[in-house]
Amino acid sequence: MNFRKGQRREDPEINLIPFIDVLLVILIFLMVSTTYSKFTELQITLPTADAQKATEKPFELNVTVDAKGNYTINGEPVSFRDVNGFAQSLREAAGKGGDAGKSPVVIVNADQFAMHQMVINVMEAARLAGYEKLTFAAQTGGGK
Repeated sequence: MNFRKGQRREDPEINLIPFIDVLLVILIFLMVSTTYSKFTELQITLPTADAQKATEKPFELNVTVDAKGNYTINGEPVSFRDVNGFAQSLREAAGKGGDAGKSPVVIVNADQFAMHQMVINVMEAARLAGYEKLTFAAQTGGGK
């Protein structure tokens, strides 16, 4: 029994849109799950040093910067108008506590919420004062 008299039979089509969607998901999965290995360009062996600890501690200036914009040098609060004034405060603190011939190491202890400009002010003042050695204090461990 032919109920479709005069109608042609349509050829079945494969719908490609779901097929493309599945292929894209597989491609993304493969891209994310692929591990990339690092290859070193140069194979080098670093030398080892057998140096003893320094017996003499260098002269240090501990500069503290808090989040509110307050500065201290070796625990003493400092007020200044510009970076030149802070450089003068650094020179005075170095004259109080250390050897006149030695250049101190400036250690910057900045609060994590202190503005970057405050730290830059300390660095610029150390440069203006003629102190070439500058380092930053940081916490170790990081266990929160």
